[in-house]
Amino acid sequence: MTGFAELPGAVLDDGVVAHYGEPMREQRRLVAGDAVVLLGDRTVIEVAGLDRLTWLDSFTSQATTRLAPGESSELLILDPQGHVEHAAGIVDDGSSAWLIVDAADADALLSWLARMVFRSRVTLEAHPDRALLGFFAGGAAETALAGSLLWADPWEHVQAGGHQYAHVADHPAAGYAWRVAIVEADAAASVAESVDAAGLLAAEALRIAAWRPRWAAEVDERSLPHETDWIRSAVHLNKGCYRGQETVAKVHNLGHPPRRLASLQLDGSDDVLPAPGSPVFAGDAEVGRVTSVARHHEDGPIALAILSRRAPEGNLIVRADGVDIAAAQQVIVPADAGATVDVPKLTRLSRRR
Repeated sequence: MTGFAELPGAVLDDGVVAHYGEPMREQRRLVAGDAVVLLGDRTVIEVAGLDRLTWLDSFTSQATTRLAPGESSELLILDPQGHVEHAAGIVDDGSSAWLIVDAADADALLSWLARMVFRSRVTLEAHPDRALLGFFAGGAAETALAGSLLWADPWEHVQAGGHQYAHVADHPAAGYAWRVAIVEADAAASVAESVDAAGLLAAEALRIAAWRPRWAAEVDERSLPHETDWIRSAVHLNKGCYRGQETVAKVHNLGHPPRRLASLQLDGSDDVLPAPGSPVFAGDAEVGRVTSVARHHEDGPIALAILSRRAPEGNLIVRADGVDIAAAQQVIVPADAGATVDVPKLTRLSRRR
């Protein structure tokens, strides 16, 4: 745990630090840039060798060939039908590309990559010896981690070759200056002694508020990148051929992805927080499932949900442990999302992390 589990108040859940007793305060410290999170539910894979960037470019959704040292991006690996199989953040240091992945997907991704090497000048190595520290730029955490290899989450802006489906003037990702430092375990321990620590609950609440999809939460065997607005950061629509590209182009050009991501503001009067997987209803009809849920330090109980394209855009109900929870819906991906859709008058949202 590189020192983070031994800090006062640490509460562990499934082997990772969930919080330190004050999740709301931890969120506020994170937003200010003055706290770090040990991302114990993520890991890193090193891709080394002269062909690493062109090799990754050949089968992923992102254009990586010209990725400069220190530049960050994000990529998806799709199946032949365009469904999301793997997702990773990527940063190159000039000699190796480092893939930041959800720990639950790491072994499967590493095995898949190994089968793709063939004669390419590429080597692969998992690094359980490295710690991943998450923080927001602009505060004490960034100062403490100066000089570290950093992945800057590209979700903050629509990337080159990407496309945003959300029809909002002020996207909640604006200002989501999320960084992940890849450090040796000893270095992580020293950071834990010098900067405030926050738990994963705080980081997840801020991710959900920013509408940021994640492999471990929003992805299932049916997931298309269009459904979660992942075209925004992880797909380059103008790059060459890769597995699943035909589906990406078809759904983007014709529009109407089969499902869509929505943000839910949950009624907190019953003090019941639904678990991921809880069903979402419009009247008596089940229209989707909650994928991520948290208590936000400003907005209270919030969630992301994957809904049927035909789900109405009004208020919904989330059912959890026999309790019906009212949910005000904010559309993220419209039902007719696609390249040719006329963007309606933009709905303004207050910026938040």
